[in-house]
Amino acid sequence: MKKELHPTNYRPVVFKDMSNGHTFLSRSTAASGETVVFEEDGKEYPVIKLEISNTSHPFYTGKNVLVDTAGRIDKFKKRYEKRAK
Repeated sequence: MKKELHPTNYRPVVFKDMSNGHTFLSRSTAASGETVVFEEDGKEYPVIKLEISNTSHPFYTGKNVLVDTAGRIDKFKKRYEKRAK
């Protein structure tokens, strides 16, 4: 195995699911320019915004819900509606 292949600068980061507002604290090397006060301990951490997480993904929730981001579903329907005619 190569030496110094993996990053060593892990730090606590809050991940926020933007679809339902759920937050959780973990460690990451991802860069973030924003910070947020984590509700459970009252400390300020960098925040990484997620489009979907295990609390909102249909596989984990058991609900068959489509997450429409920026009207992707509408764009898809418009594009293929023209071809079907």
